[in-house]
Amino acid sequence: MAADARISAITTRIIERSKPTRERYLDRLRNAATVGAQRSVLGCANLAHGFAVCSPSEKDALAGDRVPNLGIITSYNDMLSAHQPFETYPAIIREAAAEAGGIAQVAGGVPAMCDGVTQGQPGMELSLFSRDLIAMSAGVGLSHNMFDAAVFLGVCDKIVPGLVIAALSFGHLPAVFIPAGPMTSGLPNDEKSRVRQLYAEGKVGRAELLEAESKSYHGPGTCTFYGTANSNQMLMEIMGFHMPGASFINPGTPLREALTREATKRALAITALGNEFTPAGEMIDERSIVNGVVGLHATGGSTNHTMHLVAMARAAGIVLTWQDISELSDIIPLLARVYPNGLADVNHFHAAGGMGFLIKELLKKGLLHDDVRTVAGQGLSAYSVEVKIGADGGVVREPAPEKSGDPKVLAGVDAPFHANGGLKMLRGNIGKAVIKISAVKPERHVIEAPAIIFHDQLEVQQAFKDGKLNRDFVAVVRFQGPKANGMPELHKLTPALGVLQDRGFRVALLTDGRMSGASGKVPAAIHVTPEAVDGGPIARIKDGDIIRIDAIAGTLEVLVDAADMAERDPVVIDLSENEFGMGRELFATFRHGAGPADQGASVLFHH
Repeated sequence: MAADARISAITTRIIERSKPTRERYLDRLRNAATVGAQRSVLGCANLAHGFAVCSPSEKDALAGDRVPNLGIITSYNDMLSAHQPFETYPAIIREAAAEAGGIAQVAGGVPAMCDGVTQGQPGMELSLFSRDLIAMSAGVGLSHNMFDAAVFLGVCDKIVPGLVIAALSFGHLPAVFIPAGPMTSGLPNDEKSRVRQLYAEGKVGRAELLEAESKSYHGPGTCTFYGTANSNQMLMEIMGFHMPGASFINPGTPLREALTREATKRALAITALGNEFTPAGEMIDERSIVNGVVGLHATGGSTNHTMHLVAMARAAGIVLTWQDISELSDIIPLLARVYPNGLADVNHFHAAGGMGFLIKELLKKGLLHDDVRTVAGQGLSAYSVEVKIGADGGVVREPAPEKSGDPKVLAGVDAPFHANGGLKMLRGNIGKAVIKISAVKPERHVIEAPAIIFHDQLEVQQAFKDGKLNRDFVAVVRFQGPKANGMPELHKLTPALGVLQDRGFRVALLTDGRMSGASGKVPAAIHVTPEAVDGGPIARIKDGDIIRIDAIAGTLEVLVDAADMAERDPVVIDLSENEFGMGRELFATFRHGAGPADQGASVLFHH
């Protein structure tokens, strides 16, 4: 089926807007593919360094451009559950490559930090910028020009967007993303959340909290709630970077290994040495980006992707805006209920039909572009499948089920949970922001209340503990943007604000910081731009000013006379405490050069 006319219109608008930058990008890509993507351009000394540790037969093959060489970019470390499974992948990939008549080398590693570990800690101020650093690190690995294609091993929050930026920066090479999968289900997410709130109220101690957290995050794989990490996996599949059905298979299973072997062989098959050359930068186009946004809305995915998708698109010369994302949200029905938008986790989502069912349902109504290229070939309909392990140990694909295995977790397109995706852009005299309301009750979609000003999330927690927040209010937490302190997630605000909301108070959050895919049930206008450190209107708000956050009308207003607001000097605070410690001094250049949130909060595409 052809794409819905409304989606086609938005896609056409993006294409027209992007023409100058996209054409320049494609010209550079095609030139790189023609001129410099072959090892034959390397001098003898260069080449000798590049294959010094290879076997004699591999050296002979690499010397003559006769076989494809696969560059592996890995985010492996053995501290973080999501990335620990990648330890064994290079050996599996090398073996599968040899079976297919190719060679594979680890081209380089990239850092992978965990927002769960750094949440509320100084290290979190490096998190957003690690995305651009990951892109740069992958670029260093691929710069050796030894490779005919690349495979990317990454899962979590900033890692996948950073790797996508790198893959598109080296867009003359084919790129396949190979996931590790989610950990098996542990303590239910709603029970974990309940214990967190009890701890915030002082009703349980640290021992009980640690026990609940440890039962929730308990083994190899991604966390099972639907935050940025699992939104990444959804995006890689719906944009065509994964092999069909690969996203949510648990680590350490025969099917997971079979998918890794298959992805390796497919990456070798789509190089310029074969008949299905699929350079990543040509494969990913405006339709692919729109499909990613559609998937984000249909699953209630992470708000972080209002920045990451913008930055990823820019890497391919495509100009995506918050307005595009917001308008698509109005069109796309919510088909998934995964925590924090429901009680299920991603394993339940996968068991109910997962990505195959979701894609099939969206295609049924023309809500996705089917006429796209993917690493599997032409057409997204190839992803309307369920994957299983075959009798021979290989991957077997069957059509996705006709009905959801659990309609409380995964809905059909004719009976969605909501008519829209619940992710909207807000605009008004405070600037621009985004809000995710898919987990917010309808009676809280509009909040009008006095502002209480904070310059640190710890101040909010302290005020809550001191009993000063038992009233209706909007917490204005400012100087949390990219330039101020690297835009850390303010996830520690969720328990306290959730408790106050449960007590019957009308509360909301307004911030130039982030709240991630786990923002949940409290209305939160986030990513406010211009940010406070740039003198944005958020820096002029005072305690007691009435703030109106209207997710229905899409407005964000401080109800103050315009003349009064204009006369106020923006507040300036001492940010020196954010400049040193836990590596923050190393990222000063990133803070100074960061672009605004609505342009991806990137140092790479902001000039």
